[in-house]
Amino acid sequence: MTTSDSPEPKFRRRAEARPDEVLDAALTLFEEKGYAHTSVAQIAKTAGLSKGAVYLYFPSKQAILEGLVRRAVSPIAARAQALVELSSDDARGTLRALFSLIATSLSDPKVLAIPKVVIREAVVAPEIAAMYRREVFDHVLPAATEMVRQGIASGQLRPVDPELTLRSVIGPIVVHLMLAEIFNVVPEGGLAIDQLIENHLDILFHGVFLSTEGSTDA
Repeated sequence: MTTSDSPEPKFRRRAEARPDEVLDAALTLFEEKGYAHTSVAQIAKTAGLSKGAVYLYFPSKQAILEGLVRRAVSPIAARAQALVELSSDDARGTLRALFSLIATSLSDPKVLAIPKVVIREAVVAPEIAAMYRREVFDHVLPAATEMVRQGIASGQLRPVDPELTLRSVIGPIVVHLMLAEIFNVVPEGGLAIDQLIENHLDILFHGVFLSTEGSTDA
């Protein structure tokens, strides 16, 4: 006799979990071996599946990487986009909230691993960079640029170039990751992205040079 609260068959639950199992296996291998040196067969073996079973869910290795981005990074990009679109009346508070979202998200190793893989592999696989731009930057950057424009229009920000200013604002985080992943230049305390962001916000809001009474620009 069956009851309505009986658990689903084990094989059915496992089938529904297989895409995540493939993505988890791929992320492990991409971190250890690199995207270019990882095959679909290796991903299948690590996931405990046949190669054919992997192709049922993902038609290619790039589709697997896209799946990783959509699972972990795209939702964060959507939240960031919504944040800057809905909080145009407080540019400073929105910027702090945006960076807080980035710092919190990148504190998850499974999330941080994905932009690290993209940065390492994009030089030799430009299709990866194009995919990441399409899934992440094409959503966030236009909204963030518009936030800068609105901040200028409302008098919260000085009249600066919105696109160049945005590059200056997000640049330190990108360079921080690139220095670590491409050149192996890592601070003594590790990446510490949360500390980098707090330091960056302090510089943005308060400057870096001490004011000197009577000084003039060169």
